[in-house]
Amino acid sequence: MTTVLIADDQPMQRFGFRLLLESQDDMTVVGEASNGTEAIRLVDRHHPDVVLMDIRMPGLDGIEATRRVIATGARTRILIVTTFDLDEYAYDGLRAGASGFLVKDAQPEELLAGIRAVAAGDAVVAPSLTRRLLDAYIHHLPPSPTAPPPPEDPRVTSLTDREREILTVIGKGWSNTEIAERLHLAESTVKTHVGRILAKTGARDRVQAVILAYDTHLVTPA
Repeated sequence: MTTVLIADDQPMQRFGFRLLLESQDDMTVVGEASNGTEAIRLVDRHHPDVVLMDIRMPGLDGIEATRRVIATGARTRILIVTTFDLDEYAYDGLRAGASGFLVKDAQPEELLAGIRAVAAGDAVVAPSLTRRLLDAYIHHLPPSPTAPPPPEDPRVTSLTDREREILTVIGKGWSNTEIAERLHLAESTVKTHVGRILAKTGARDRVQAVILAYDTHLVTPA
């Protein structure tokens, strides 16, 4: 049974989510929060598998709430739910440690599949959409062409050459199937490499691995 906490300041939105989730045999709603502070308190009380986290809430917003939940080391995973698929706040949510994001007008089956994926430790955002999101906002970072290259991140130095190569193409938006086909590997081998990359770098999931690839300059915005 996947336990879910709903954090949204709109009562009708929470009601709709609850109706949908409680229609599923494998999901149960353990609580509702109308702001970030309440969400943190309920996570601490119920330890849900997944939080559906709205971004714009009164008081403590969903971004800071996500950051604080992740900082506790809780096993709870955060699924950002936003109004726009390229909302800059969604990007901030991923940087804060969320495992992915969906838009509020997603189809019910997409939301349910997203919750199940996050609960299983997978990324919700499709690789190509993740790349589009990151490109859109990392591209706005101020350039520094004269600055010396940053020292290599220790999370990357621990990787083998093959693992570094795979992290790079994950950052470029390749799926496991594409990696297997283009690098002439078995898909099971790719999955093993991805698992080792996550373990070595401390990335919680594939979305965080993409962010790491950008942060360490293995991938640069197109």
